[in-house]
Amino acid sequence: MSKIKFGPSTLAYPMPAFLVGADVNGKPNFLAVAWGGIACGTPPMISVAIKHERYTLKGIKETGVFSVNVPPVSLVAETDFCGIVTGAKYDKAAICGFDIFYGELNTAPMIEQCPVSFECSLEQMPDLGSHVLVIGRIVQTFVSEECLTEGKPDVNKIRPFLYSSGAAQEYLAFGHHIAPAFKKGKEIKKRFNSQGSP
Repeated sequence: MSKIKFGPSTLAYPMPAFLVGADVNGKPNFLAVAWGGIACGTPPMISVAIKHERYTLKGIKETGVFSVNVPPVSLVAETDFCGIVTGAKYDKAAICGFDIFYGELNTAPMIEQCPVSFECSLEQMPDLGSHVLVIGRIVQTFVSEECLTEGKPDVNKIRPFLYSSGAAQEYLAFGHHIAPAFKKGKEIKKRFNSQGSP
């Protein structure tokens, strides 16, 4: 298999579609972000990369809190809208019809229509160049009751989606089940243990 060099790039897949929320000048605002994910387990933390000029970043700096909301596929248009316009000119929450709620911190706006919302306090914000890496401690996680199976979050009910750059800039729904986690690799372990070193 031949490999083509692309130089330093940001082609890490999958890229989640998140809606990052903060109060800016006393009003809830949301930004679509694809560069983010869980950063630590204990304590639980999440990170999102945000450009310096983004309006939402102003609110995060002002309040020291923010939210990360996981939109379902039914909110793909609203999520895209939140990524292509600025909250300095548009009331995104009102235009998108988001029902806003606040949790334990009372100042991190979250979206009722998003099946999963993380309420975060700002921990660190290193300047990496074109982006600031906003790292938040997850204070509380809210999951819609209808997205649970036997009391646990069910990704098939949450229905999150991904952003894809590269050949096509598009949003993609999650695919099909291919293997059980923490079990499929045991086939290789079993084969190795029976055969010894390769």
